[in-house]
Parts: sequence; structure tokens; C-alpha cells
Amino acid sequence: MNKLITILGPTASGKTNLACALAYDINGEIISADSRQIYRGMDIGTGKDIEEYTVNGKQIPYHLIDIKPAGYKYNIYEYQSDFLNAFNQINERKNQAILCGGSGLYLETALSGNTFLGIPNSDDIRNKTRELNKDELLKLWDKIPISLQQKLDASTDKRIIRSLEIADYIQAHPEWQSPKYPKIEHTIIGVSIDRDLRREKISKRLSFRLNNGLIEEVVNLVDSGLTYENLAYYGLEYKWICRFLQKEITKKELFLGLETAIHQFAKRQMTWFRRMEKQGYKINWIDTTLPMEEKLNSVKQIL
Repeated sequence: MNKLITILGPTASGKTNLACALAYDINGEIISADSRQIYRGMDIGTGKDIEEYTVNGKQIPYHLIDIKPAGYKYNIYEYQSDFLNAFNQINERKNQAILCGGSGLYLETALSGNTFLGIPNSDDIRNKTRELNKDELLKLWDKIPISLQQKLDASTDKRIIRSLEIADYIQAHPEWQSPKYPKIEHTIIGVSIDRDLRREKISKRLSFRLNNGLIEEVVNLVDSGLTYENLAYYGLEYKWICRFLQKEITKKELFLGLETAIHQFAKRQMTWFRRMEKQGYKINWIDTTLPMEEKLNSVKQIL
């Protein structure tokens, strides 16, 4: 059995930087656990920062980044399969697999498998919820039994709708059992960042990206044939910039609205990680403000 090292943290915490430095030291390869970095051409908005994967002139191998065209709707079933393939290939090369990301659903799926794979979509539920806003969806979410809610995700509209499908199916099929998943021994490192510092870094990074190609990236995606509706599906930066390009909001409203949305996203990430801890995942937290050498020494001591 090969142990998996996992490095997680909220957006702007510096987890990729740490993962790459660690990979350089221990002959590691990185598997992304980011739900949007999968797509080609969606670079600035997803924060790929590919330059971080070169450390002291050495290219750090990475997996599950740029594997699908923009516009494709990748799902958790595909991610579970792709993760296992990458993990097994890295082990066959006798290298160290390092899972790195901030998408809680993807992280848990890689570590333990997704309990609800195989539950079919419900056209009935999707038709009934298509026109509902977030508050209306959350009222339906509140009707899901708490014991089941703890295993589901309400971070986006589409994930609430998927949760409603799952809850409806399980209530109608009490005999249903989750698929088996190989046991993966793992050590989890969490990169902690003070809330005020996190907010400061998010705001500075957003300002830089908006002024250095993020809007143009979305324009290029639209010019390539994607609709505003296609892009809004990916949330956050793409949703807000589409609104700006359609002249629904001003540049100032774009910045302020998107800034708030990213702060809320980071808060939801931390809520997910705390929930993981309550479910028994041991996360070893390391302060992001420590010098890199100290962080690496701390990781090695934990390992």
C-alpha cells in the first residue's frame, strides 16, 4: 500500500507552492484536486499558476490539469477514475504522489471514494429546480435529513440540486449501497492562513488578475464559441465577468461583487475542512507565514 500525501488549504493559502517545494525534495508528482483547473484555456480565472511547478529549474510533474476543453462538464465519477489512474501510475514509477487542492468534494473523493457515484440524475428534480434561486434551493436543502446533509455539499446551486437528487433516490431505494473504493493510506497537511491575511491576499490577487488578462481570457473563451451561459456554469470569476461583458454590472461592481464571492468561497472551504476533521480526517495544520524551509521541515516531521 502506497501512502498519499495530501496538501490542502483555502484559496490564496500558498498550498501549491508548498506542494511543489515538497515534490522537488522527495521526487514527488502532484495530482490536482481543483474542480476547474481541469479545463484548458481557463488559466487565470482558475489560478493555475503553472510557473510554480518549476522549482530550481526542475519541472515538477503534475496531473489532472488541462485535461478537458473549456465548455466540457466534468463530473466527480470521471475525477475518481482519473485520480486512481494517476495515483497508480505514479506509484508504478516509484515516485511519491502528492494530492494538492482546495476543492473539498474532490479531495474527499480522492481520499475515500465518492459514496454516491452511480446514483442517476433526476430529470424531474432538475426541471422543478431550474428556475429556483439560491435561497429557494436552500429551503429544499434544509428538508434533507441532517445525517445525509453531513455527507453532501451545498456550496453551489448545481451541488444543492445534485444533493436533492441523491436524497430523493436514497429515500426511494433504502436498499442502496455505496460502491467499494480501494483503501488509500494518507497523511494530510493543511496550510493555515489568518483570515485577515487571506482576505488581503485574495483582494490583491483579484485586482492584479483583472488588470492582467482575466477579462481578456473570458473574451477569448466567448470568441472560441462558448456562450455566457456555458461559462457562468463554472462560477466565481467566469460568472461575474460574463455579467460584466453583458453590461449587467460596472467594472467597480465586478470587482466588489467578485471579491465578496471569493471571500465567501474561502470561508466555505474552511467549513468543509473542519467538517472533514469532525468526520475523522486528521489534518496537520502548518502556518503559511513560516519560511519555506521551516514548512518543509514541519511536513517531513509529520511524515
